Amino acid sequence: MRCLVIYASHYGYTKTYAQWIAQALSCPAVTKPRDLANYDVLIFGGGLYAGGVHGVKALTKHYPELQDKHLVLFTCGLADPGNPDNVTRIDQALANALTPEMMNRVRRFYFRGGIDYHRLGPVHRAMMAMLRRYLLSRPAERLRPEDRQLLDTYGMRLDFRDQASIAPLVAYVTGLVDDKHREML
Repeated sequence: MRCLVIYASHYGYTKTYAQWIAQALSCPAVTKPRDLANYDVLIFGGGLYAGGVHGVKALTKHYPELQDKHLVLFTCGLADPGNPDNVTRIDQALANALTPEMMNRVRRFYFRGGIDYHRLGPVHRAMMAMLRRYLLSRPAERLRPEDRQLLDTYGMRLDFRDQASIAPLVAYVTGLVDDKHREML
């Protein structure tokens, strides 16, 4: 089975995950999808920004021609995907961009990226400043641990990338390949 990783990344965190996944699966990682018909497994990756997934449009745009493909989506963001509430919020954001059929059909994985405030563009910098002001206005007892972490580390560089976290995605895709191989025997 031929695999392709397609990703969108502003600051490089998603790109790192895409490259790790591509290396583990011995397949290409690209930002501009072409010749999708030549692949059996398509892995889409995008960063989380203001409640949306950067790059998810590549999946929605090409979805009609992908009916016979195995589809995988990974997100990369500052929120800890080990927290089920964060995964719920990510899925709610995805449900705004994907149809119910796509939500059921696309296998999803969640990775933790990072932030470097000094590299943020003006829009993202303004969004983070607004989020900080909002969090500072809330009673301390209503802040989640991640909210407190954001306030404590505001303006710093945080990097939570973890190559080992791609293992479930790689195992899933490898399982698809193994299943296809068994079918052929």
